[in-house]
Amino acid sequence: AGRIISGLVILFLLQDGLLKALNLDVAVDATVELGYPERLVVPIGLALLACTILYAIPRTAPIGAILLTGFLGGAIATQVRLEDPWFLLPTMLAVLAWVGLALRDTRIRSILR
Repeated sequence: AGRIISGLVILFLLQDGLLKALNLDVAVDATVELGYPERLVVPIGLALLACTILYAIPRTAPIGAILLTGFLGGAIATQVRLEDPWFLLPTMLAVLAWVGLALRDTRIRSILR
């Protein structure tokens, strides 16, 4: 179950990061609409890809989860500032990232006890 949940989170975040890193119009338009300058779309995408890759590798998954939580916290703050109800999406992704990690990593489960 942990691998499936983590896999879905990874797939979603890889897709989002790639759209931004490739500077595709849909990602640029959405990011600019949220109030960020166009020149930051690619760096934001690369940061998301780096965090997601760290999360996907079992040995570095805990640090990846921490970094993703920070990244998604920024997304939540941006959407709350704009009074956008879609703030629940990054919130759920952050929760699912930790649930998936806890289910697949005994180190995380032992910390949560």
